[in-house]
Amino acid sequence: MIHVYPAHERFESNHGWLQSYFSFSFAEYFDRKNMNFGPLRVFNDDIIAPQRGFGAHPHQEMEIVTVVLKGQLEHRDNLGNYRIISFGEVQRMTAGTGIVHSEMNPSTTEEVNLLQLWFLPETYGLTPSYEQVSYDVENMKNRLLPIVSKKQAGEQVAYIHQDITMYLSDLENNKQLTFHQQQGRRMYVFVIEGELVLNDDTVLQRRDAARVTDVTRLHIAANIDSRFMLIDLP
Repeated sequence: MIHVYPAHERFESNHGWLQSYFSFSFAEYFDRKNMNFGPLRVFNDDIIAPQRGFGAHPHQEMEIVTVVLKGQLEHRDNLGNYRIISFGEVQRMTAGTGIVHSEMNPSTTEEVNLLQLWFLPETYGLTPSYEQVSYDVENMKNRLLPIVSKKQAGEQVAYIHQDITMYLSDLENNKQLTFHQQQGRRMYVFVIEGELVLNDDTVLQRRDAARVTDVTRLHIAANIDSRFMLIDLP
């Protein structure tokens, strides 16, 4: 089954300096029927104004992944980490027993647009940790590039304490990919830019998402040059 969630149906939260689109129940948006998809608990599409952001705040018992699409994001935490993340990098934070961090847009002129995802961990009580890795954007061209995974280790893949793999892809117009999934697992597809067709009949446009279950072969075709994320989930 492929269930499409159109971009315009996401909950929109606008605080002036922060414009957010929530794909799952989060903050002021509460929907008991839309709490998660497997271990995927949060999928937020955020735009943060220059010199603004989230001050120091705590998290516990969550795997938090941040992918910047445009601009830069400054990260600081109580573990002593200070990093700047931009497109071509991914950040994984294990909140575990407790971590405090801040996320700010360091630019004086440019907005930052980021995707932040929260995953329920496989194990609770983990030691808090932080990881940031770079990946080669050219390797996204017409293929699925793993950037976060528990099973697919590598210097350009961030480790996560959950049985998931996150892929990014730049699929050119009229190009196609096929993802083979194990029986009983899920897939989450999010179109960052462009337009995709899944299994020949399901169209996803910019910022649309699809939650896929009971499908072992997912055929992905691009109607125009497209950038998307695919997450393999238990």
